[in-house]
Amino acid sequence: MAGWLIMVGSAFAVLLVFDRLSGLHTLEKQESINNFLSTPPGSDLGVGADFVVTAIRTLGMVTAGCATAAGILGYQVLRRSRSARLAVTVLAVPIFLAGMVTGGFITSVVAASAAILWLQPARSWFDGKPPPERRTAPGSAPAPAAPAPFATHLTGAQTAPVPAPALAGATARPPAVLWACVLTWICTAFVTVGLVASAVALAVSPDLMLDQVHKDNPDLAAQGISDDLLLVATYVMIAGLVLWCVSAAGLAVLVLRGVDWARIVLIVSAATCAVLCLIGAAVGAFVLLLPLLASAVVISMLVRADARPWFVRRGSP
Repeated sequence: MAGWLIMVGSAFAVLLVFDRLSGLHTLEKQESINNFLSTPPGSDLGVGADFVVTAIRTLGMVTAGCATAAGILGYQVLRRSRSARLAVTVLAVPIFLAGMVTGGFITSVVAASAAILWLQPARSWFDGKPPPERRTAPGSAPAPAAPAPFATHLTGAQTAPVPAPALAGATARPPAVLWACVLTWICTAFVTVGLVASAVALAVSPDLMLDQVHKDNPDLAAQGISDDLLLVATYVMIAGLVLWCVSAAGLAVLVLRGVDWARIVLIVSAATCAVLCLIGAAVGAFVLLLPLLASAVVISMLVRADARPWFVRRGSP
């Protein structure tokens, strides 16, 4: 139940983010923001409407990215993945906090579902153990014994475990896994080169970027956002994206070697990239459709039925 609530709730959270961001520049929403800033406690914040719009857009994108990752991890939770349970629990915090821009109800359900995964009997299920027996009142019938975590068959009066069937012989690496890794390396290389080139161009001629930013948001200076702060924020964003690309390329190396947790993390990374690119394309950055398509292809290749046995055979226990 918790796994399905995480997946369904995450999907609804992404849809709510799209709905909220699509109506962010409507006249009704602008009037609502102005009314909030003209009366306490909004008037005590000392910020303008553009800052509020930017904050809502940023929190919305954080919510959409984390919810997408949580939805993918929810599927892995249903397959008894401890690493997925830990990761979705970590993501539950930013989903709950940033999800306030969507109303907070759906994201609260996702966060609560992540917490349920650490309670009984879910905790025992992840550990591969039968749940603890319930305490019964004196005189009441005892609770039925939980089934053993392995298959059994009866031989006379004894119960013997049935060993799991041995895995088939050596399995060749599926082509889908190889092409997913190659596509990841190509895309991360192109994006990294573009980001580094942007950082160099910004260092050589920062006035081009600053003039465009001030043209789009003429009230930045009045809001206390200086040019130096804009430059630092841009450099930090570029560094973070480069680190993301390098990490994805490293995960692809582990995926090629058959490490299952790396496959899960790479799927989550590609799904997060796809959602962020989709949001960017929705606001006019159509060049992001290319990494969106690449991310979708990588995800489809790594979840194929013929790719999973490679990780079951070679992945770490």
